[in-house]
Amino acid sequence: MKRKRPKRIGIEVQRLFRPKKHGMEVVALELVRELQVMDRYNEYTLFVKNDADWCIEESANVKIRALDARPYPIWEQISLPLSAKSAQLDILHSTCNTSTLFPPVPLVLTLHDIIYLEKLDMAGTLYQNFGNVYRRLVVPAIARKAAAIITVSEFERSVMVDRLDIPEEKVKVIHNAVHNRFNNRYAHDQVEAFRKSKGLPAHFLLFLGNTAPKKNTKNVIEAYVRYVYMVASPLPIVVLDYSEKLVVDQLLTLGAADLFSNFIFPGYIHPDNMPLIYNASTLFVYPSLRESFGLPILEAMACGVPVITSNTSAMPEVAGDAAVLVNPSDTLALAEAMQHILDNPDVKKELVAKGLKRATEFTWRNAALKLLNLYETI
Repeated sequence: MKRKRPKRIGIEVQRLFRPKKHGMEVVALELVRELQVMDRYNEYTLFVKNDADWCIEESANVKIRALDARPYPIWEQISLPLSAKSAQLDILHSTCNTSTLFPPVPLVLTLHDIIYLEKLDMAGTLYQNFGNVYRRLVVPAIARKAAAIITVSEFERSVMVDRLDIPEEKVKVIHNAVHNRFNNRYAHDQVEAFRKSKGLPAHFLLFLGNTAPKKNTKNVIEAYVRYVYMVASPLPIVVLDYSEKLVVDQLLTLGAADLFSNFIFPGYIHPDNMPLIYNASTLFVYPSLRESFGLPILEAMACGVPVITSNTSAMPEVAGDAAVLVNPSDTLALAEAMQHILDNPDVKKELVAKGLKRATEFTWRNAALKLLNLYETI
């Protein structure tokens, strides 16, 4: 039987080359890297915004088109469909929660979440608020047009089917995964050198702070203050990607300004160095109010770090029985979980063992294979 010609697949990864990558860009990067290795038959075109970190190189069947930098809606609604049409694609895959309203070819849309459709929360930054309003306007129409929608958990799939009123079979679950660089086998000297370079203490709690309301940062700060007052020798807390001023403001509100010295702000950590900060930490705290997946849960587990996360949305699906689950709005319960793990070596040891096993169940190769199989059905 004669084999069909290679498919021409376009993947929109607009922010892939920006220096400070976050969740969606990291996921897209891992999947593209796997596809580049495993699929030498189909032809891929990556649509990106030109930026400083060219983290993917072209190969025989992977080409890169850097479209003009301009306001995002114009880039997505005009530049992207025109470029996709000129590339004579068979499929266009938009990877970051939104896409063009006028796809020139069958569209695969990755929706990590649709929180902005559930509640229009204007408590974020101006950029975040604009993005939420924009997606609220365009995503329902795009979802109806898409040939297939990918999301990252069964929890999120059920939310989308209900909220977007689309057929269940249209929404496919492809779980996120853990890169093999996230492991607990880093040499002691390497971890210590990183610790020293960032001014980190020997033992600390790690929290990925964020100005997005769903990250629950204010409650984490309050829970940490409670924890400090509960124990004789509290560990400091390292906070990534959050303003020192906002921490000060919250501590003032809590009447605990004297605890500011317990907070450490090492600044942005490049994704390549995230395994080192996990390995350097004693406990990872990730009690978001809502997550479509919660990739840092698995990353910390893979590095042999015990995890506290939330008992809501997709986080129990990801963590299984390998983390301590708490109500993210209950600051006392969160503080008590911190104390319980740090004061009980056997509890910590059990969580580490379960976490290491749990992390092995999610690989980017398996995720990329599912994605490739989906492309073949379009």
